Amino acid sequence: MAELQMLLEEEIPAGKRALLESYQNLSRVAEYCENNYVQAQDKRKALEETKAYTTQSLASVAYQINALANNVLQLLDIQASQLLFLIILY
Repeated sequence: MAELQMLLEEEIPAGKRALLESYQNLSRVAEYCENNYVQAQDKRKALEETKAYTTQSLASVAYQINALANNVLQLLDIQASQLLFLIILY
């Protein structure tokens, strides 16, 4: 029961907040990369930097989505177990 409560009150809300922050960060990264490219004398270097930032940012988002999805699956497993217990009990 404590695990379910921790998922509902801490883990899943924290994962949602992290995704929201990542969304906001992606916007800032995109803006920075665009400005950097426009102002750069070496466009090739600016493009490589943009690729690196994009790869890093998207990998971070993918990791956060995976972590949140795992927490949701764990929540569903716990709830399914509790439901099965109630069905067997009655």
